[in-house]
Amino acid sequence: MKFIITGAAGFIGSTLVDRLLSLGNTVVGIDNFSTGQRRFLEGALSSPNFNLFQIDLLDLDALKNVFAGGEAVFHLAANADVRFGTDHPRRDLEQNTIATYNVLEAMRANGIKRIAFSSTGSVYGEAPVVPTPENGPFPIQTSLYGASKAACEGLISAYCEGFGFQSWIFRFVSILGERYTHGHVFDFYQKLKADPTCLPVLGNGKQRKSYLYVQDCIDAILLAIDRATEKVNIFNLGVDGYCEVNDSIGWICDELGVKPRLDYAGGDRGWIGDNPFIFLDTQKIQALGWKPRFTINEGVIKTVQYLRENEWVFKAR
Repeated sequence: MKFIITGAAGFIGSTLVDRLLSLGNTVVGIDNFSTGQRRFLEGALSSPNFNLFQIDLLDLDALKNVFAGGEAVFHLAANADVRFGTDHPRRDLEQNTIATYNVLEAMRANGIKRIAFSSTGSVYGEAPVVPTPENGPFPIQTSLYGASKAACEGLISAYCEGFGFQSWIFRFVSILGERYTHGHVFDFYQKLKADPTCLPVLGNGKQRKSYLYVQDCIDAILLAIDRATEKVNIFNLGVDGYCEVNDSIGWICDELGVKPRLDYAGGDRGWIGDNPFIFLDTQKIQALGWKPRFTINEGVIKTVQYLRENEWVFKAR
């Protein structure tokens, strides 16, 4: 098939590009390189089945041209900066919600009916039900990022109803693994390289979080698209468990061979909109035959190993 991937030079996007090419597909990649890295696509760029376009998703006319001939869209591009969302509230609106509207319109203009969308477990806010199922109570939004993604989900489902689209919406926990360039492992690694004797920690370190290894994430996405046949298909993606931030710090420090003093900022969360307990119910995706191959511990260690071998990502970001 001919797939279109937005955010193709990003962490998850570039990993998906490689997987789809390895399966014999043609891929059109789109990225504005605000955070994506061209080096992640070095292998893909050597393939005759891959074309890369540097386009901002806010440019609807350019999108309509590039989408021509596509059969399905993986919409992964987004502003994922949850922590500093209140510093630039328009960014989530533009790069997440309006960008998604433009993707849907470019699809409509080209007769493309199938879209896979990277949403987030943050749409649940501080969920009253844990582990949180896809049909759990939909709460008051607690972050601009989560609110913008919830709006994207609404637009996508409305286009499915109004224009005959079919969608697969994936509510991720945080993703770990190779090409990781954003999140707590990245931040802690950078801080420990600067000073291995002391590690500043937002909150009290007891926040409970769930994570998923990137290749397990790709496995789940492709399986769902192959086997789930509803008009709107919504899946949580994560593992059957969670860890405390303190647990993750211990694994990172052990892998790096350091024993820093931990300097806690205090409180039960790290920033405005930080959910102190994230744990998603994944029975729905597992019922299709998927199970993650790697634990959170293994995902954290793989990420640290990647960062150690690719410290260029810190300067690139």
